[in-house]
Amino acid sequence: MKISKLEPSKRKKGRFLIHLESGDILRVGENEMADFALYTGLELSEAQLAALRAASRERALREKALNALTDRPMSRKELTDRLKSWEAGQEEAEGVADWLEGLGLLNDEEYAKSLVRHYAAKGYGPYKLRDELYRRGIPKPYWEDALQEAEDPAEIIDALLRRRLGGGAADQKALKRASDALARRGYSWGDIHAGLRRYGAEIEEE
Repeated sequence: MKISKLEPSKRKKGRFLIHLESGDILRVGENEMADFALYTGLELSEAQLAALRAASRERALREKALNALTDRPMSRKELTDRLKSWEAGQEEAEGVADWLEGLGLLNDEEYAKSLVRHYAAKGYGPYKLRDELYRRGIPKPYWEDALQEAEDPAEIIDALLRRRLGGGAADQKALKRASDALARRGYSWGDIHAGLRRYGAEIEEE
């Protein structure tokens, strides 16, 4: 297949448009231009054309992945799922993820810690933190170290109880509302009842 025309993209710097005699247009980067020594009139074998298409596709997926990580940090699973939503195959998605890990731009261990710090700062408890790690596809071996980034649940529970109950005596209805709110934030009932005792209150058993 012959290259009938080669021109720089008017829309994106470092991008080139390869016009093939079949009428197809390939979008390639500077690396492909150099690696394949492309020029107008070059005759590409089927194998060369297939390799060029694969290289161009890999470069495009890498660019998309970098842009996605610029928008927000992601776990490896989140990123590979995003790539597959762009019709990348499993092997292609894993290859891009490997490349990003090699660059230090994709790191599940550090991402897990940053997630815990972020949600712990919002007042979420251990159950909710684990839910977030699971939802983001963080491998379980990273969970325990990441959860060490959270503050002592007792301190957060005490602060939240003081804020919700005003620091004074509270009736059973107010105590129940405060306890339910803490449970929704991901704190265990054992930790919640311990916090109520420190506050000097107790929920009556129905």
